[in-house]
Amino acid sequence: MEKIDIQILDTDLVTQNCVNFVTNPSSGGIDVFIGTVRNQTKGKRVVKLDFEAYIPMAISEMRKIAIRACEQWPIEKISMHHRVGTLDIEGIAVVIAVATPHRKASFEACQFCIDTLKETVPIWKKEFFEDGEVWVAAHP
Repeated sequence: MEKIDIQILDTDLVTQNCVNFVTNPSSGGIDVFIGTVRNQTKGKRVVKLDFEAYIPMAISEMRKIAIRACEQWPIEKISMHHRVGTLDIEGIAVVIAVATPHRKASFEACQFCIDTLKETVPIWKKEFFEDGEVWVAAHP
């Protein structure tokens, strides 16, 4: 049984796909993080975002994060999906689902995964404003 699901997609992310992957009879806690596109940054109105990735390396780095999480917490299953391409406001950029026997571990592991993903995975975003655009650091 595969316990890690890592995907980078150029189509809409479906949160339920991640939840379905991690759901299993031995897990009492499933924590899900959904990262969405917000309508402002530092008081400036955001129109849309564009995500780019070096996909082979991004998948490899996301898998390393999942493996590290599995070494630190009693994870039954973990799913991490990230979007590339253009996203409108409220679009889903990332979904992470973690299933563990108890809730505390799933919360902690999920937070570790999103925090580490933002620091280490080669995914870049460009923010589009009404009056211009800017590349942001290599994280969602």
